[in-house]
Amino acid sequence: MGHIKEPKGVDFIIKSEPLTDEEQAAISEFIKNYKMKQSKKKVIIAKKSVSNTKRKRVLE
Repeated sequence: MGHIKEPKGVDFIIKSEPLTDEEQAAISEFIKNYKMKQSKKKVIIAKKSVSNTKRKRVLE
């Protein structure tokens, strides 16, 4: 999809329809699941980095 530039002196105003309760619930659920997955990844990464530093100390 291409990018449409606004001509000088012209403002494009885009007004969307309000979301239904079902749409709001679906979006909220998606965001909640996404945040949970991201937080799990951060914990796993943190655990890996800690274990790697312990190994280095033991080897030294």
